[in-house]
Amino acid sequence: MAMRRYRFGTIATLIALGYLVAVAALGAFALATAQGDLLWTIVTRDYGSNWFFEPGEYTRTVSRGLMVVLILIGALQAWALWQVLRGRARGELTPRGRTVGLLRLALYFGVGYGLVSIAAAPLIYAWEIYWFWSVTGIASGCVQVAVVWLFFLVLRDSVSRGLRLFSLGVGTVAAVSSLGGELTDLLDLHFAEDIFTLAGGYGHLWMVWVVSILIAQAKDPRWSAATVWTGVIAQAVMLLQPSGMVSFSGNGYSDVFTLLGAASVFGLVWDARTANDLANPLPEPGARQAPVRAAARWWPLAATAVALPLVPAAVNLADGRYYWIGPRGVIEHYVRVDWGSGNALTWLAMDVFVGVGGPALLILAAVLRRTRRTLWFTTLTLVIAAALGFVSALTSVSQEFDGFYEGSQIYPESLFAENGDSEIFLGISPAWYSAALLAAALLLWFLYPTPLARRERRRMLLVTQVATLVALAFVPAADLARGLVTPARDCTPREEWEEEGPELTPDQRLVCSLRQSGVIGLPATTPDAMILTHARWLCGVYTRNDPQEVAAHGLTRGALTYPLAEVCPSAGAVATAAAAEEDQEMEEWEASAQRMCDSRPRHRPLIKAAKAVRMKEPQWTDYGVLEAFEPTDDGDPYEDGLLDKAQKDGLVAAIPGHLMVLTHSDYDICVTLETYARRPPVETKGWDHVVEVGYESPAGEIELMDGLSGTALPDLSLGGRAGHYRIRVHYDWFTWKGPQEAGQRLLIMAFPGKGDKPVTYRKPPQR
Repeated sequence: MAMRRYRFGTIATLIALGYLVAVAALGAFALATAQGDLLWTIVTRDYGSNWFFEPGEYTRTVSRGLMVVLILIGALQAWALWQVLRGRARGELTPRGRTVGLLRLALYFGVGYGLVSIAAAPLIYAWEIYWFWSVTGIASGCVQVAVVWLFFLVLRDSVSRGLRLFSLGVGTVAAVSSLGGELTDLLDLHFAEDIFTLAGGYGHLWMVWVVSILIAQAKDPRWSAATVWTGVIAQAVMLLQPSGMVSFSGNGYSDVFTLLGAASVFGLVWDARTANDLANPLPEPGARQAPVRAAARWWPLAATAVALPLVPAAVNLADGRYYWIGPRGVIEHYVRVDWGSGNALTWLAMDVFVGVGGPALLILAAVLRRTRRTLWFTTLTLVIAAALGFVSALTSVSQEFDGFYEGSQIYPESLFAENGDSEIFLGISPAWYSAALLAAALLLWFLYPTPLARRERRRMLLVTQVATLVALAFVPAADLARGLVTPARDCTPREEWEEEGPELTPDQRLVCSLRQSGVIGLPATTPDAMILTHARWLCGVYTRNDPQEVAAHGLTRGALTYPLAEVCPSAGAVATAAAAEEDQEMEEWEASAQRMCDSRPRHRPLIKAAKAVRMKEPQWTDYGVLEAFEPTDDGDPYEDGLLDKAQKDGLVAAIPGHLMVLTHSDYDICVTLETYARRPPVETKGWDHVVEVGYESPAGEIELMDGLSGTALPDLSLGGRAGHYRIRVHYDWFTWKGPQEAGQRLLIMAFPGKGDKPVTYRKPPQR
């Protein structure tokens, strides 16, 4: 029997069959009752769905088709358990040396780390021992460094020195950057963490290292074809799972990514099989076969293949466009908007490389070398690029130029020229590039056909390796990342003068709320998925409303209400009720303020005013200051010292181009404005404080306002007349029986008049 061929085959079979039976039982229950919550949770490890929820608190609709898919994924996971746990084949170990033994041990440690992380995740969330991720992450980083160097030593007898050195350099940088990122994250050295992340190419270098090891395994007879293919499949699945973790977003992709994440078991299987196969006999030393070079062909056809990518590039460059696709098409949009700036810049590099005719260099190298591997690499690269271009062209829609485009701003706006229809001109269609690349690929295929006698395994392996390497340019490293992390800068509301960034998803807004409220004490680099899972667990704590349970976690129920409102129905109900109560209180406050101002006597001018405005609604200020600014050559108005001058007076102050009136910031203001063609009589009766100042208006626009509250008063100038004015401000403080308890009344008169000397007609009473 197959189980007896391996050291732990019986134990592995029992565990795998037990898991498969459990999944099948849950599947049968789900099909019979249409309740697939538990099946979904077990198979996808989506602990946020219902793991910590009370029965009936959270339900998930799982269709029959999805249930079947979950059962199939469960069967795949059972197969992976058997592959990982069965151990090496029975029999005596062949002489392998200490280095091979250390490499096997390090690989087994990585497999164990993966299994423990999966099995312990619900306990870590339940017990809030999040330091576990940091400790195991640091240990895993150390093992990664060891694995890279041990592979370099183990492969010395079967792989060329150039490939080994390349693998060593890339792998060391990737592993050290990962380890450094974990250490700096633990120490909250975020700037250093960003440097390590950048040094590792956002995880891309580790994927390059994995591909180089797959190439080496294909050359080394110790590793079976099944092991190599498992590694290839692992990388392919990784490319399709950009987040590497469960996503809770409602954009239509979340369930697909969650299922792909559940099916991402091939990486662990590849690690285990790689360690097991190292027990096979060592390769015999001997000279490797020299690469076979295809015969040279008629040079005009080869030159045509080289020149084809340069034709659309020349047309685009003539129009001042140096990119291939630009901001259009679903692929580019997804990379630039959803995958972050690091991957967007990688995409930009590839976009520019193709846009300026870079593929011609690849074709030229293939024509000059004419080795089987070079030709396969170049041909498949051209085909994949052509496919990307065709998809982008078919999914491109016309856009109107508004000075901004969604997502990472990686393309200069100066490249966007408007035509008569106000559409963005992005250069020629990517389909022209695709046609040229596809034609060049077909020419290479025709000129240098691959001999059929070559081993099929290596040919297909190279196909997948090329696809992986090309995709690395725009696919994030899901094997290193535990999930998307929304940075703190994206959570901060942007100022009016700042460029708008991409709109946050509902999940990202929830993550920002949880982080900013401080109810979840997790590091800033904690993946969003982990925070959302923790939030759903907190929802269970909130809903049960057990004071001892809440206090045991150092929380208060009130502090959890608003951060959890979007994800927790019970918290949402409390927040909604509180919001309705606040709205009612605000409406009552506004109605009382309106009645307060309506009750104040109207001012009756003693002479006819050129214009008089009584503000219908009460006004308010954010910090107790109303200001009018007009352009002058005297520098920054915020540093002219007028605030200090106004505070000494207590009511009003002015310098040329800058007028300031002080009020109380906590109470509503009833405002009347009057402008006269000549000086009006002085009135002090009924007012607490009356002051008149001189003001020089450079532009004839005397508009008092408070930018923070949005309060803006009508123009006080006399028909837009510039020049010297006198501004007389009347202030009254009065009590009120409404919610405000008190109010303020302002009467501001403006009229032409010279003189800058302030005059106080009535000083405020001592309170």
